[in-house]
Amino acid sequence: MMKRYDKYKDSGIIDNEKLRIENASMTADFYHEIRSIVQSSKSKVYTAVNTAMVEAYWLIGKRIVEEEQQGKERAKYGQELIKKLSVELNTEFGKGFSVANLKNFRQFYLAFAGDKKSYALRSQLSWTHYRALIRIKDTNARLWYLEETIAQNWSARALDRQIKIKE
Repeated sequence: MMKRYDKYKDSGIIDNEKLRIENASMTADFYHEIRSIVQSSKSKVYTAVNTAMVEAYWLIGKRIVEEEQQGKERAKYGQELIKKLSVELNTEFGKGFSVANLKNFRQFYLAFAGDKKSYALRSQLSWTHYRALIRIKDTNARLWYLEETIAQNWSARALDRQIKIKE
């Protein structure tokens, strides 16, 4: 039995022509408007999840630094702490909490610890952007790249290219 939409599947009718589905008239403009609403919602969800995860990584980095240092200027047992934490988090939550990632979270916090969290953590930037930014040792240069990335709407790859050009 043919599904009710199969006859339209490869016909090209959906583009810029009126489409009839079960006695209802639907224009291509109407369809594209609905499609745009769905795409916009998906984009907002992605941004919200990304922002929440980036904030979580910053907070995890903060807690690692606080636990390692316990009020002291330098940590004594950081490597062992990160290894144990990695095992526990990977057991409970699955991939994503390798020793290397936890070290990145730690570095992320340290790179932006002096900044107000709300200033440093921007919803326009992904974790991939921040991984590139934390490799920049000079604080002023890092903040310049952060601002330019947002202003120029650079992808993470574009940011990497810009950093390599200046090195």
